[in-house]
Amino acid sequence: MKRIISTDDAPAAVGAYSQATTNGDLVFTAGQIPLTASGELLADEPIAAQTEQSLTNVEQVLAEEGLEMSDVLKVTVYLDDIEAFDEMNDTYAAFFDDEPPARSAVEVANLPKGVGIEIEAIATAN
Repeated sequence: MKRIISTDDAPAAVGAYSQATTNGDLVFTAGQIPLTASGELLADEPIAAQTEQSLTNVEQVLAEEGLEMSDVLKVTVYLDDIEAFDEMNDTYAAFFDDEPPARSAVEVANLPKGVGIEIEAIATAN
């Protein structure tokens, strides 16, 4: 059975979506952009700072369910410029220092609010 996950420690959903959902076994986060929980958009910051905020948002959503980044099985990273991959990857690695999850990274034409990155994750709740 699907259950909605929500926390005030990450940006609120601003559309017809939830911060995350779970079936008790897996947690699926919504795509997280570099937007702070207080609403500050970091679209003009370097991709490293945008990556850090996006992953911090993922981390906070998972924490609401009692999970950590080590519980993440799969991550999808959307970049508006694949040339920013190395900078993103350096910051990303700090969140997944041991046994990183599977990951896809793709370049897309545009992202919400003009940001450079959006990150979503799937984690195990077991």
